[in-house]
This record gives sequence, C-alpha cells and structure tokens, in this order.
Amino acid sequence: MSKLHLVFGGRVRDPQGLDFVDLEKIDLVGVYSNYAEAEEAWRGKAQRTVDDAEMKYVVVHLHRLLEPDAAEQPE
Repeated sequence: MSKLHLVFGGRVRDPQGLDFVDLEKIDLVGVYSNYAEAEEAWRGKAQRTVDDAEMKYVVVHLHRLLEPDAAEQPE
C-alpha cells in the first residue's frame, strides 16, 4: 500500500489548535503518495497564508489511519 498523505487547510478558531471554523470552506489541496510531495504542497500553501494567523494547513498521514498497526514503521 502507498503511504498516502492528505494536505488540506482552512480557517481555525485558535492557531494552536485544529478546530476548523467552516468545514464547507476547507481547502483540499490534494492526496500525495509520499511525504516529500505532501510537504512541498503544504509548504507552498502555508507560505501564501503566513500573515493570516487564523489560516492553517496540515498534512494528514492517511496510511496511518488506514493501517494503524503499520504506523510504527518509518516514513
């Protein structure tokens, strides 16, 4: 199985948390087959919104959700 990574972002209530304000307006950046590509996409989006503290982009390790027992293995 590929190590899938999801990159998405949106406005959050608290910049230190992950409580997204409006799930209807989540920006789904994409799904990537490796962390390097996901990080590059995340970095590009995050840098464009660096001056907006309420905007946050994250990388989710989908492979860890799909196969939790395999989460112990390195990227």
